[in-house]
Amino acid sequence: MPVLIVANDPKAWPISIPNVEVIDARTYLTRPEYSEMRGVKLFNMCRSYRYQSSGYYVSLLAEARGHKPLPSITTIQDMKSQAIIRLVSDDLDEMIQKGLAPIQRDKFTLSIYFGRNMARRYDRLCLHLFNLFQSPMLRAHFAKNGKWVLRSVATISAAEVPQSHWPFVVQVASEHFAGRGARVRRRAQARYDLAILVNPSEKDAPSDEKALKKFVKAAESLGMEAEFIGKDDYGRIAEFDALFIRETTLVNHHTYRFARRAASEGLVVIDDPQSIVRCSNKVYLAESLALKDVPTPKTMVVHKGNVDTVADELGLPCVLKKPDSAFSLGVVKVDTREELAERLKAMLEDSDLIVAQEFVPTTFDWRIGILAGRPLYACKYFMAPKHWQIIKRDGSGGSEFGKFETMPVEVAPAKAVRAALRAANLIGDGLYGVDVKQSNDKFYVIEVNDNPNMDAGVEDAVIKDELYRRVMEVFLQRIEQRKAGVRSA
Repeated sequence: MPVLIVANDPKAWPISIPNVEVIDARTYLTRPEYSEMRGVKLFNMCRSYRYQSSGYYVSLLAEARGHKPLPSITTIQDMKSQAIIRLVSDDLDEMIQKGLAPIQRDKFTLSIYFGRNMARRYDRLCLHLFNLFQSPMLRAHFAKNGKWVLRSVATISAAEVPQSHWPFVVQVASEHFAGRGARVRRRAQARYDLAILVNPSEKDAPSDEKALKKFVKAAESLGMEAEFIGKDDYGRIAEFDALFIRETTLVNHHTYRFARRAASEGLVVIDDPQSIVRCSNKVYLAESLALKDVPTPKTMVVHKGNVDTVADELGLPCVLKKPDSAFSLGVVKVDTREELAERLKAMLEDSDLIVAQEFVPTTFDWRIGILAGRPLYACKYFMAPKHWQIIKRDGSGGSEFGKFETMPVEVAPAKAVRAALRAANLIGDGLYGVDVKQSNDKFYVIEVNDNPNMDAGVEDAVIKDELYRRVMEVFLQRIEQRKAGVRSA
């Protein structure tokens, strides 16, 4: 990906960096060779982003050309919005209070250069603001009236950088571009760039290390360069053509913000934000499955008005589920009316609606993997020893899993596969793991999971490396479709 720095006056940008071209705004806007360049990462260092100024048009035309400008037009507009400033202040409130606590004054200005500040104690705060307001150089203004509040964020030009700051700006800019240069050289032969969002410290991650390496290898075999990214790489999303989330997703979580940002930047995203929202809430799933007559165990959406009818409607034992439960957390089986009342009271304090479901005892659950509307794998997940779920937790962070049996999709019961496809198609056309219970010859959908497990030696036990290749083929196909759509628009 070629890198350009665009400034009103390149001579005012006193940094020479290998593999980074510095040009003036008029040249970028008027010379045809820059209009025809593909896959450009552009740093807009113009002195103003005022509406219809040269700086404004640099970012605007960069987006029209399929380039990746920093800042984007969206960022430029966001920084003018006080509503956005208030939202950011709320989101980062704890970090702001902690970072600025030692300051005795009631006003404070923070200069942010490529996500860094000259005082290292502000680096985390700077990085978060840089990730939210993607601009090479920023200035954030804070005020204290009982607590610190972010008042404004603005871009600054090279002319506004104090002379004493320039050695530091040169250092961090050089480090930033040096890192990018290495990535540019590594990707020289790749057609497209894929980011894989992971959390190395996550205990029950959707894919283990061996599986993640297989995804990378599969991507490379198709001409894509895959790179692992983490939570702090939010600001780099626009550098890629696609995002594959391999970290447990939640709506009120950075994984959802990554998905939203990637989708808004035009990337192919799995899991897409709509799938995360729909799968993350058991109430949505219960309502959606019921409306489309997808077979499920008898289910109730419970609220304070019908809480006394659960035992009579579903019988005991029954299963209670928090709306945002995952990995068996927030899912409990209750055996008595006393336990039911106690659990319902506690859960309804956190959410106005929860899900209660008839208990269907089985020795295993079917897990049918669905990708782009087609079955990908079929597994039996057996219940953990002496437990009613596939995961048994000991209360101290430990867990025990049941055994598994993977089989060809063609061998799995056709009714289970059909039920899984019906359920997944209600969510979208992404990657899902549908849990299905079998009772005699009847099959019931329990839930649809976005971001399903794909671990080496488990879900890939039948089709081996073909599993990873099929996922990457969907990414490649969708990237090419989007690129073709942009060119033909």
